[in-house]
Amino acid sequence: MPRTAVIAGVGPGLGASLARKFAAEGCQVALFARSADYLEELAADLPDPGVGLAVQTDLTDVEGIRDGFEAVREAFGPVDVLVNHASAASWTGLMDTSVEEFEQAWAVNGRGAFVCSQEAVGDMLATGGGTVIFTGATSAVRSLGGAIGFTAAKFAARGMAMDIAQEFGSEGIHVAHVVIDGQIDSPGVRERFPGRRDETFLDPDEMAETYWHLVEQDDVSTQPFEVHVTNGPQNSEFI
Repeated sequence: MPRTAVIAGVGPGLGASLARKFAAEGCQVALFARSADYLEELAADLPDPGVGLAVQTDLTDVEGIRDGFEAVREAFGPVDVLVNHASAASWTGLMDTSVEEFEQAWAVNGRGAFVCSQEAVGDMLATGGGTVIFTGATSAVRSLGGAIGFTAAKFAARGMAMDIAQEFGSEGIHVAHVVIDGQIDSPGVRERFPGRRDETFLDPDEMAETYWHLVEQDDVSTQPFEVHVTNGPQNSEFI
């Protein structure tokens, strides 16, 4: 039977690459995001043998997320793979960040991932296992300063990933956290970083291969928890 995968937070760049990679491997791929037109176009364009489903979802809306998972179950059945990929934050420091901006970052990166994980893990426990992957960032393991909402939310998501891994690893649920340490090559990003060398951008298609490798880790005794993705030329504590 094909795997059913939910990618929560899909846009141009890595989200789209994940959708295409999972579809190419035969998954039924449900795409969650707020942009209905973009999702419909991407879902229709996924490679065979996969199948796409566009699910317009605001990942700050708890009931909307739950309704989205019900739509996936109706179309494809229970969820086997979840990628908590959504991200939102204002890039401001302590004194320049409003409470509303801080809570928005938490609502997407923290609460949204929490609700998605509850829904997906419930399915996985009933079917005997599955995979949950959290997309993290450098800020999930060390603060950079001046981005307090993003840092707090990414630290929280990493902690949730650890906790879920500890609680459910013995029940066949593999949980992984991917630290993205660099700038992903996506539409418009090169215009924002003029003069930057090509090799300093992370290739989203290559990154999607790493995510799929995590999905295929079936041996519960040797599951990797954390993967650091970086391209090396810039300074990095992970090299």
